[in-house]
Amino acid sequence: YHPVMLTKVLVYGYCVGVFSSRRIQRRLLEDIPFRVLAAGNEPDFRTIADFRKTHLTALQGFFEQVLQMARELGAARVGRVALDGSKVKANASKHKAMSYQRMGEKQRQLRDEVTQLLAQAEAADAADDAEYGADRRGDELPAELQRRESRLTRIRAAKRALEARAKDEAAATGKPVESAKPDANAQYNFTDPESRIMKGPDGFVQAYNVQVAVDEQQLIVGQAVTQETNDKKQLIPMITIIAAQSGITPTQLLADAGYCSDANLAAIADTTIDPYISTRKQKHGERPGRPGPCPRGPLPKTATRVDRMSRKLHTKAGAAVYAARKAIVEPVIGQIKQARGFRQFLLRGIEKVQGEWSLVCTTHNILKLYRLYG
Repeated sequence: YHPVMLTKVLVYGYCVGVFSSRRIQRRLLEDIPFRVLAAGNEPDFRTIADFRKTHLTALQGFFEQVLQMARELGAARVGRVALDGSKVKANASKHKAMSYQRMGEKQRQLRDEVTQLLAQAEAADAADDAEYGADRRGDELPAELQRRESRLTRIRAAKRALEARAKDEAAATGKPVESAKPDANAQYNFTDPESRIMKGPDGFVQAYNVQVAVDEQQLIVGQAVTQETNDKKQLIPMITIIAAQSGITPTQLLADAGYCSDANLAAIADTTIDPYISTRKQKHGERPGRPGPCPRGPLPKTATRVDRMSRKLHTKAGAAVYAARKAIVEPVIGQIKQARGFRQFLLRGIEKVQGEWSLVCTTHNILKLYRLYG
């Protein structure tokens, strides 16, 4: 099948909330727009799925191309940008995850079970030899023993992965690498090892943390996927990503309290960006704006950067700017997750998930441009 045809079908599917390759195949049989785009061709779900996996890198390039088209149309104005993160479920169950401590316990249990099964096998062999003679083949492992040996091998590999992760984290923070050990509660998922347990609106889920930077036209001008469970470390990387993907650095950046830290405020102070970053979590149902009357008098000399940002958002002008954040970025997350139904990745692994998220964001921008200029 021609790659252009498959690309059209895939992009249109993501635009209308049809993400599964099997559902796309079904639409190619019964949905007129799909049939027109496919020119009557009927690729099966495996062809569609393989095409998506094989050409993810090329499909990611669409995001920048669509943004370039938006700039040429005058739609993408990266002046005021709002930043937000959201948890999207991985294609893996949290019940397939195991903590480092539990791995040690399970490893010991499996070793004991393997020892017992080997003893039982030897006893059975001895009984068979006594009954049938000593020329019986004995090189096949019993199925029960094979299962335990396989699980033991996977747990050993998972422990090594967690230990390597602990050493990498120690190296990144300047701590001694040799003595670094995983936390007892560090989790490893056997289905998608690169996903993480994260806290979402519905409790803890196996997920990835997706990031979007959105302009006032609700066009996504920067997007990324991270394994970090919160947004604290995403502010400066996202500023770099916005510049790389849209070609422009924003003049104003609005972000919620998840991005607020003294280190982040210090780093953004070295840029030309005017930040409006909440210093406290907004209560459910609370109207955006000033959290209370602006304190009078000058800030004390001991005031931290967080204190200064808090005072900035207490002013009438600062509160008015920050209040726009909800109307800029949060509807975009809602449109993707609620209106289009994208709540779980189909692919596994951070690289493939990044490609899929890029496709989701690209199709969001296509839909937005269609509504603006179509």
